[in-house]
Amino acid sequence: MEEQQNENQLNIELSEEIAEGIFSNLAIITHSNTEFVLDFIRVMPGLPKAKVKSRIILTPEHAKRLLSALEDNIQKFEAVNGRIKTQDEPPFPMGFGGPTAQA
Repeated sequence: MEEQQNENQLNIELSEEIAEGIFSNLAIITHSNTEFVLDFIRVMPGLPKAKVKSRIILTPEHAKRLLSALEDNIQKFEAVNGRIKTQDEPPFPMGFGGPTAQA
């Protein structure tokens, strides 16, 4: 039984650079029939240009699994910390070009 557990375990490596993370305050999501593309952007006040800081490309199945995992984690977070408040309007102007889908 112990050998079977070791075969099913996934060893995940996290480098120091990746562990630091990248701050993003805007996500733009686009898709085709074979993939979802998530662009994570940092918008800074007063600057007319915002750069994509990270891009993640997912299969449709993995995108749906990510959605489910996010919903589950948000429910758990809100159960402990209270409801997350969201604004109807984004806190910064959105008319700087690029794809129109947003999250």
